[in-house]
Amino acid sequence: MTAGSAAQRSAGPLELRTGTGKGARSSAEELAELIRSSERVVALTGAGISVPSGIPDFRSPGTGLWEKVDPMQVASIDAFHRDTKAFWEFYRPRFAMLADRQPNGAHLALAELENRGMLEAVITQNIDRLHGAAGSERVIEVHGTVASSSCTSCGASWLLEEIEALFEEDGVATCSGCCGKVKPDVVLFGELLPEAAMAEARQLAESAELMLCIGSSLEVFPVAGLPELTLAGGGKLAVITQGPTPYDQDAVLRLSGDVVEELESTLAALAGRASVTGADQARAGADQLS
Repeated sequence: MTAGSAAQRSAGPLELRTGTGKGARSSAEELAELIRSSERVVALTGAGISVPSGIPDFRSPGTGLWEKVDPMQVASIDAFHRDTKAFWEFYRPRFAMLADRQPNGAHLALAELENRGMLEAVITQNIDRLHGAAGSERVIEVHGTVASSSCTSCGASWLLEEIEALFEEDGVATCSGCCGKVKPDVVLFGELLPEAAMAEARQLAESAELMLCIGSSLEVFPVAGLPELTLAGGGKLAVITQGPTPYDQDAVLRLSGDVVEELESTLAALAGRASVTGADQARAGADQLS
């Protein structure tokens, strides 16, 4: 499937709704109802969910990381081997920045949904560790993580907070054991995605009754093909992101507001319905006793 093919699909009889501004609350209630009525819910997240934590995304006009640098020159496996110093000149300050960032309300909302038994897993394209820091337990990091780095020669591994001590005067991180090159455990351009993580992500997508696509342009393959697997299995998509995606016409619900506000409003809607249901049950019990 090409990136454009999803945009050409018909949304069928389902009504596409967009939640912004004053209408966001009613749209959040719709999303809450979709989650409540689905037994298997999976979230697929991209860089947009971490923007409120102070982490820039990659492709937003004027602010995206790849607006300022060519990723093939600084973030590809060829660039790592060709000019390791230039590679680390890009990645080293990014490591320092990511180490200080904290989860935002959107990360916390997904963790809470999982805690309530309403979310099976989070599949993320992000490398920033924030889903785990928020409390999510089943996180599939299909693009790897900055949590660790490994020697490309002997395989020795170091945690993020240990990497700084490995840098030599030339600005290159070097293995303390064999003097090999140290590379972050993230998937660089030109590298294959981890097989086990992608297999788990595909299984989750195929079996999902509802996939929440959050903060992703859904343009980077093979991850961009996961929503198609959900659709093919008879599942539904809810897209929560500010930019257009190839799946907008396939989504039963399309929210384009702030991801934190949208997900926090959805949690509130879920809690509100639970409170109403509890009150109704209490009234019904009282009626039976009267």
